[in-house]
Amino acid sequence: MKVIISPAKKMNIDSDTLPARSQPVFSDEASQLAALLRALTPAERQKIWQCSDKLTAENSARLAAFDQSRAQTPAILAYEGLQYQHMAPQVMSRDALVWLDAHLRILSGFYGVLRPFAAVLPYRLEMQAKLAVDGARDLYAFWGGRLYEALEEDALIVNLASEEYAKAVRPYVQPAVRFVSVRFGELANGRVKQKGTFAKMARGEMTRFMAENQISDLDSLRDFDALGLRYADALSDDSTLTYLIS
Repeated sequence: MKVIISPAKKMNIDSDTLPARSQPVFSDEASQLAALLRALTPAERQKIWQCSDKLTAENSARLAAFDQSRAQTPAILAYEGLQYQHMAPQVMSRDALVWLDAHLRILSGFYGVLRPFAAVLPYRLEMQAKLAVDGARDLYAFWGGRLYEALEEDALIVNLASEEYAKAVRPYVQPAVRFVSVRFGELANGRVKQKGTFAKMARGEMTRFMAENQISDLDSLRDFDALGLRYADALSDDSTLTYLIS
């Protein structure tokens, strides 16, 4: 089983809490993308990044100093978003961290696919960014099926990623592999309504639950009940697990 999650925009450097253990699988591609972005004007980068002048300057400075060989922060600690805050890898047990390393993969527009303890540097590049690379019209075309292949999965993928990142993998999933998405929300007019902030929190909580309980099958996921959520069997099917606020 592999679990896929999204990255977060806000990143930090932390080489003290936990050590990095490897380089990203797609280090060369990340360096290629960094060089491509460096060659653009600040205005062009800002258009791709869709951010303020302050963030454009900050991320341009990161690009100017980018050197993957100097990366020391494990990916699981590099991202600061709500999902990662609720996952709280800093306080996980050793066994839970071992589970993360074996089963969790972080999707990235810049690094492609990251193991939790792969060394990374802060960057800004969302998967949906309008950046043409090597004749590919955008990052989805640039990465193609390589992200799915890097998952090394042959049975089950649990999708805890946002749609922006899930669709970088879903089209390439082979027939023998089960791809199951998880949604968190509440019923509104007979439909499941998801809120982005709450979903990020729930994804982090579920990842933590899986790691702490060494989950290896979907049936065990039905016991997840953090944040007042409960598994909704009637609203779930072979490709989607649904959890509602009770």
